[in-house]
Amino acid sequence: MTTFHAIILGIVEGITEFLPISSTGHMILVARLLQIPASSTVVTFEIVVQLGAILAVVILYYKKLFRIGTIKKLIVAFIPTGLVGIIVYPYIKFLLTGQYSAHIVASMLILGGIIILLVEKKYQKDIDDGGEVELSSISYKNAFLLGLFQTLAIIPGVSRSGSMIIGGLLLRLSRKLLIEFTFLLAVPTMIVATLYTILKKHKELSLDSVSPIVIGTVVSFVVALFVIKFALHYIRKHSFTVFGWYRIIIGIIFLLIVL
Repeated sequence: MTTFHAIILGIVEGITEFLPISSTGHMILVARLLQIPASSTVVTFEIVVQLGAILAVVILYYKKLFRIGTIKKLIVAFIPTGLVGIIVYPYIKFLLTGQYSAHIVASMLILGGIIILLVEKKYQKDIDDGGEVELSSISYKNAFLLGLFQTLAIIPGVSRSGSMIIGGLLLRLSRKLLIEFTFLLAVPTMIVATLYTILKKHKELSLDSVSPIVIGTVVSFVVALFVIKFALHYIRKHSFTVFGWYRIIIGIIFLLIVL
C-alpha cells in the first residue's frame, strides 16, 4: 500500500463512516479498483483508519459523550455488538479478504439500499423531527435494540450506521437523535475493534505498513470533521432515501465491475 493509496482510502473512510453506505464496503471496493493486493496491512488499515473518523466524533461531541447517562447507554448498546463480534467474527472474517468479498459488498449495498427505501416509504410521514432532542430521551431498551441492529454490520457492505438508522426508524426514533447516537456508539465500537485487530495482526505488520495506516487515519479525521457537520445539517431537512438509491446504484456498478 502506497502513500497515495492511504490518502485515497482515508478520504473514502472519512466520507463514508457516518453515512449509511458502508465505509468498510467502500474501502474494499476502492482497494479492488486501485488493485491493492489483499494483505494483513490492508485488513488492519480498513479497521484502524476508522479511528480518525472516531476522533472527529470525540472532538465534536465530547460534552455529550462523557456524560454518565450517555456512557451507560452506550455500554448497553455495545453489549450485543461485543458478544456477536467475539462469537461470530472469527467464522466470517474470510468475507473481508476472500475472493468474493467485493461481490458480497456489492450485493449488501444493493440489498441495504432497497431496505432503506422501503422503511423510509413506510415511516417518513410518521416521524416529526422538529425542535431539539436530547440523548437522554433514548431508553435503555432502545439503546440495546440499536446495538442489536449494529451487529448486522459485521457483514461487509451492510453499514454500521445504515443498520442502526433502519432500526431507529422502525423504533420511531427522531432522526437527529438517531444519527447522533449512531455517531457516539461508533466510538466504543471502533476503539475495541481497532485494539482487537492490532492485537491479532501486530506480528504481521512492519514499519513500512505502519506509515500508510497513520497517514490514512489523519486524512479520515480531517474529512470526517466536515462530513459529520454535513450529515447533521442534511438530516434536519431530508430523509435517508437518497442514500438508499446511492447504495443501489453504486452496488450495481461495482457488481458489474467485479463479475
